[in-house]
Amino acid sequence: MLTINGKSDQFCNGLSRRRFIEVGGMSVFGLSLSNLLKREAQAASSTGRSRSKKSVILIWQHGGPSQLDTFDMKPLAPLEYRGPYQSIDSSLPGLPVCELMPHHAKIMDKCTVIRSFSHGDGDHWAAAHWMLTGRKGANGSDRPPRQPSMGAVASKLLGPTREGSLATVNMNDGGFGYHGGSWLGVAHNPFRTGEYSYGDEAGRLPSGDAKSFSLVDGMSLDRLNDRVGLSDRFDSLKRRIDSSNDFRSLDEVDQQAVDILLSGRTRDAFDVSKEDQSTRDAYGDGWGEQALLARRLIEAGARFVSLNTGYWDDHGRIKRALDNKLPRHDRAVGVLIQDLADRGMLDDVLVVSAGEFGRTPRINNDAGRDHWPQAQSILLAGGGYRHGQIIGATDSKAEFPTERKIGVEDFCAIVYHGLGLSREESLIDHSGRPMHLLPSGEVPFELL
Repeated sequence: MLTINGKSDQFCNGLSRRRFIEVGGMSVFGLSLSNLLKREAQAASSTGRSRSKKSVILIWQHGGPSQLDTFDMKPLAPLEYRGPYQSIDSSLPGLPVCELMPHHAKIMDKCTVIRSFSHGDGDHWAAAHWMLTGRKGANGSDRPPRQPSMGAVASKLLGPTREGSLATVNMNDGGFGYHGGSWLGVAHNPFRTGEYSYGDEAGRLPSGDAKSFSLVDGMSLDRLNDRVGLSDRFDSLKRRIDSSNDFRSLDEVDQQAVDILLSGRTRDAFDVSKEDQSTRDAYGDGWGEQALLARRLIEAGARFVSLNTGYWDDHGRIKRALDNKLPRHDRAVGVLIQDLADRGMLDDVLVVSAGEFGRTPRINNDAGRDHWPQAQSILLAGGGYRHGQIIGATDSKAEFPTERKIGVEDFCAIVYHGLGLSREESLIDHSGRPMHLLPSGEVPFELL
């Protein structure tokens, strides 16, 4: 809905704000869909960058997936290392995958697996913050984010790929995810949808679905336009408070918010029932349906979509846990990559599947695997990169990289390059100083 609220509120400068616009029924801490779209105007004015079609879908496996039970299986290792599963051949010669991943097996020729990803931090929050922002900061005993996520940076520097769209969307934000804007501000937090755990951080934007963008009963397009016209009467008030950040670019932002309602493109993207039934059947429900939604959001103009598939911190009974979630994750990701390829979208969309670290090679006394940042397998597809390869290797028990070690900043450089950004590009940080997107890191030459 579009709401014009005449209640008077006092700002710290003494000005009376008598105009409050809420679009799509999404408002929290004074934020609305208009504030979400403020990022696009900021990106255009601050960079002058021509709009790129490049985008990212991040499949975030928070908690840490097991490398030995996915892409780096060791069938010759002792049973307590190799785990409970057999491997199956994939479409990429030399890369067997877990028997629970038949959808991945079909598309591995379109992918790259980095087997030698490694870092030294086994703290969930610290490692997740590092991987999702490119910098250290938070940890398990001090969890607030210190740096903006890669998605928030993309929102700030690039905005959405199509005008009037959401720049970043997050599904199922879990406990070890740092997907927000931090000091870039809540305007660069993702729009949220799906299920959550570990509570909500103050200042996060509201969740929603297709109904969030629909007109309320009795609100015709004529009446909507009448209310938009009414809002123009407050121009004189806006001119008085141009110095307030809350009102900067308000005209432009409001128009984009209204465009979402009138065009219905973003609203339609959330309505997966409009997809043909055969495609919906291929993806399935749950995470599969959300992966389909991710593809639809990218088509509608989203720049960065993150989908959290479950909780992978399996310290005990790992077989029972993976029997349940790995097939669902496999279907969501495998079908998504194939669908993007079939639609000719894969060159412009980088798909990444990773968690904050891997799991211990040796199965523990509780039949699970513990934290192991020394080795993790990461999946990449699309993004204009060269694929159909394995980068790096680990020893006979998947404990340590034996060649081509890839680190956190390299991982983030891959994501940024897939968006058309360079790590040398700068933001002005919260202290007013220019800061490179990453302190270090290189895209592996094998991908270029």
